[in-house]
Amino acid sequence: MSQIYKANTARELIFTGGNNQKINIDVLVFEKAVIRAHKLLNQIADFEVNIFEILGMRNLSAFVGELFAASLIKEFGGQFIKNPHQDGYPDLLLMDKFGQDLYKILVDNGQEREKSPFSPFLNGGIEIKATCGTVPTPDRCRRLGLQEKPDIGDQRIPVMTGYDWKAHHRDTNNLVGILWDFIEKKPRIVGVFFCSELTTEHWGSIIQPRQGGGRTTSVSIMTRNGVKVMYENWVLVLDSDRRYPDFLNSYNRGSNL
Repeated sequence: MSQIYKANTARELIFTGGNNQKINIDVLVFEKAVIRAHKLLNQIADFEVNIFEILGMRNLSAFVGELFAASLIKEFGGQFIKNPHQDGYPDLLLMDKFGQDLYKILVDNGQEREKSPFSPFLNGGIEIKATCGTVPTPDRCRRLGLQEKPDIGDQRIPVMTGYDWKAHHRDTNNLVGILWDFIEKKPRIVGVFFCSELTTEHWGSIIQPRQGGGRTTSVSIMTRNGVKVMYENWVLVLDSDRRYPDFLNSYNRGSNL
């Protein structure tokens, strides 16, 4: 089954780099990155072992985000590079003239493996977060007539109840948020959103890890208002299955898609 996307070509994607230069992004770059990411996921799906099951849902969601980030880098053609530190911010570093000069200084000083120069990177860039949405508990799924809660490979949109994105701090901005689901047993990006005007008010209070267990790192969950702001700044949505735009519209009490 082919997936057809609706692109918000009427909207300019603009964010401000570290030297206050306005950067324009072509919406179609995101569509090409989605296509590239799906081709990679198709190849992974053909492995003789089920990589998706091995990763598990949490790691798989992060993996889909990383694949999309790598695809964006390819489609941007050198305008961005991956942050060299695994805990750096943002994920993709803007490599305009100012960014290139700054990066060269850091490399020449032997700082490319240090966290502080890359979290945050002074010239900014793009952060990427992925979510596969929220589904009910197993008991709730059974009350809805389903035998079990959706498992890896099962399409989630029939019972999806919400979605959000998570960050390690409340300063996250210039965010590309992706929503994905399983379609024909393969992960598929079903929505892409980009906002360069997020503030701390769009992120919830930092949740610290519980002593002796629980989350391994602190996390901030995007507020409902933040999710709505991202929705209003949609870039792509899977239009060949109207359940996705209908869900997004209903959840955000809007009708943009």
